[in-house]
Amino acid sequence: MATHTLDITKEHCPMTFVKTKLKLAQISDGDILEVLLTEGEPLNNVPKSATEQGFKVLGIEHVSGNIHKVTIEK
Repeated sequence: MATHTLDITKEHCPMTFVKTKLKLAQISDGDILEVLLTEGEPLNNVPKSATEQGFKVLGIEHVSGNIHKVTIEK
């Protein structure tokens, strides 16, 4: 099992989940994707969309300022 990181702090919806979904498509089942994003729409939409797509959101944590990390298992 590998852990991958995706920084979408400069992206805006709907590209935040599009980029997350593309990255999830590149990794193996069981791998972990740590997504760095900003609060607001990305923080609301990425975990919700990931769950709706059948991925498992393992956690959401505050990193610094308005940056958060969402951990998703494929």
